[in-house]
Amino acid sequence: MKKIGIITLCSNDNYGNKLQNYALKKVLENKDCEVKTIWVENSFKSNPIKAFFKYIKNKYKDYIKNYRRSKYFIKFNKLYLNLDRKKVIFNNDLKKLDRKYNYFVVGSDQVWNPKLFNNFKTYFMLDIQKEKCFSYAASLSINEIPKQLKDNYREGFNHLKCISIREDRGKELAEQIVQNSEIEVLIDPTMLLNSSDWDKIVKRPNCLKNNKYILNYFLGKLSKERKAEIERIAKENECEIINILDSNSPFYKTGPSEFLYLEKNAFLICTDSFHSSVFAILYDRPFVVFDREGNGTNMGSRIDTLIDKFKLKNRKFEGRIVYENIHHDYSEAYKILETERKKSNIFLDNALSKGNGNEG
Repeated sequence: MKKIGIITLCSNDNYGNKLQNYALKKVLENKDCEVKTIWVENSFKSNPIKAFFKYIKNKYKDYIKNYRRSKYFIKFNKLYLNLDRKKVIFNNDLKKLDRKYNYFVVGSDQVWNPKLFNNFKTYFMLDIQKEKCFSYAASLSINEIPKQLKDNYREGFNHLKCISIREDRGKELAEQIVQNSEIEVLIDPTMLLNSSDWDKIVKRPNCLKNNKYILNYFLGKLSKERKAEIERIAKENECEIINILDSNSPFYKTGPSEFLYLEKNAFLICTDSFHSSVFAILYDRPFVVFDREGNGTNMGSRIDTLIDKFKLKNRKFEGRIVYENIHHDYSEAYKILETERKKSNIFLDNALSKGNGNEG
């Protein structure tokens, strides 16, 4: 049985991050592999002792601040992600795990977004034998690679035996700096599982009283104008509005399994999130995508690729939520999804057949 370590962004506050991690693990397990998630912190490069104590202090503060919410994510980790006991904290930690795994896969999520990480050595697995390393639907989530980082990315891409990326723009950026390399654009691992697969880990939030609601999931800011438009639709359709990322809402203290329930049963989903859009599709729910505001990070390429690839009409917010936004037909998208699933599984099978694959 092949042993695989997943390298991804790690935190205890993002639903999409946890669910893509779970999905990739399940898909690889279905290929008769033993799979663990390797927990990666922002690795320390200099003054490691001082940096380590600063890290502990900051983690403690965050833990106390968000304990009631984080405990749902921590429970999810234990139940579903099969974490390796060894965390990657210092720059050479991943190398210590080399002999433990036959393969290392980086993805999916924004593992190559330079605004979210500063550790090329880990996220391109530079300390691991190239024959063991590949990416699955990894995301850069940027429109241009900063000039001063191009050499880092070039070294990283050249170190991978197989490369797949999540967005079209990411592939274009990689191909600008890497020659003679086949790079595929593949769907997020969450889309490799169907709704019945996801139902196995769905849990109804204890605080949910009203079965008719609009789910708001905004990682950026929500302007007064947009908020008023959503409130208009809620009033016209007699819906409650659930703002799941509002720290004053009882729904803030819910985990990934509860998030899935809210996605599955929403009257309408209003979001600027890629993964919220994905689960709306998987659960056949109407959704409206808003351009993200306020956090200075361009996430549009991922959602643009999603909407274009699956030929989704009337999903983008154009200033007003209209009839076509709420009434949807994903029949064409589902046909495309089946083709994309086959394509992704072929990639994974090929990646797992290349290299030595010897026991560590």
